[in-house]
Amino acid sequence: FTSCFSTLAMASQSSGWSWKKYERPGLMQDEIEEIKAAFDLFDVDGTQRIHPRDLRMCIQSLNLRRNQVVRHILNDLERFGAKPIDFKAFLDIMTAKMGERDTKEDVSKVFRLFDDDRTGSISLKNLQRVARELGEQLPVEALEEMIARADSDADGKVTEDDFYVLMTEKTFPY
Repeated sequence: FTSCFSTLAMASQSSGWSWKKYERPGLMQDEIEEIKAAFDLFDVDGTQRIHPRDLRMCIQSLNLRRNQVVRHILNDLERFGAKPIDFKAFLDIMTAKMGERDTKEDVSKVFRLFDDDRTGSISLKNLQRVARELGEQLPVEALEEMIARADSDADGKVTEDDFYVLMTEKTFPY
């Protein structure tokens, strides 16, 4: 399936289409090209526009309505009604769903793995334990820098909210 998208992506490139026009933080060239290939599958008449009803019918015929992400995509398509959408709108819909992959609950579970002493924050001690369990020999300074980058109130600890922001950001704070 992915190779099909890659082949279509290369065809899009050869037709003068440029992924750079749609470049966004956290979105790789191959991801944009694969989304464009998916768009092209639905653009059967070559107008660079797809009709939301066609996309909805395809999703429904594949019986994908049970998938929560697909339901969200269908709801987003409802906003467009009968109006055809261009690639930029399609990319907006698809990338919005990609960003929702890490739900608050999922990130919270990972946070609790770090916060083994249940203090509600990740301390240097917690990070040292995780590094040790992973077999990583990191200097204390490197661990302190990791905490400092994620710590919003400069108290030397990473709260669950700090951790969520860190895990869902497209770029890492410097």
